[in-house]
Amino acid sequence: MSTTRQRAADVVVVDYGLGNLRSAVRGLERAGADVEITADSGAIHAADGVVLPGVGAFSEGMENAEPLREDLLAVAASETPLFGICLGMQMLLSESEEADHAGQGDARGLDLIPGRNVRFHGVKVPHMGWNELDVVRDHPLMEGVDGEHAYFVHSYYADPEDDDAAVATTEYGGEFASVVADESGTVFGTQFHPEKSGDAGLRVLRNFVDLCGD
Repeated sequence: MSTTRQRAADVVVVDYGLGNLRSAVRGLERAGADVEITADSGAIHAADGVVLPGVGAFSEGMENAEPLREDLLAVAASETPLFGICLGMQMLLSESEEADHAGQGDARGLDLIPGRNVRFHGVKVPHMGWNELDVVRDHPLMEGVDGEHAYFVHSYYADPEDDDAAVATTEYGGEFASVVADESGTVFGTQFHPEKSGDAGLRVLRNFVDLCGD
């Protein structure tokens, strides 16, 4: 009796000049994806899923990603899964306080999830370490992860306009949205780094790869 091996999902990790992309790639490969790091428009449009990673400043991230803005918006419109990680998640929102705080003027986000990134106040920044995930909205990305701990490094957090955009929340000087998604559920992001979050993070990445194969 012959068996047919299911084709691995083709995932593009967007290279816009910020972040340690290799750790994200290794995590996605462990999760079963075929992964390509690229800024090529054709590859981004052809992918089964797109990952927007990133560490660093919001303004710099948006400036670097500006040549790919229309490609990323087209991915979102096509309902191909678009997954932002850390800074990449913040870039899915409309704007960030970080630009003002750093004296960098206005920086326009992708506005796929309306809202603003705001700075922690009254607690040590950056928020760094392991914290619990409280899933507050059903979403396949977070299946089997409620109550698990994930690894965070950030000074700003997402404050979406629509409370329903929060998929999971985390406590750090108060409750903040640690996972967000748009209404369709195909654009989403995690403030934590799944590739650095052990078994729980690997589960998130596997859930993403499964979404790409649907």
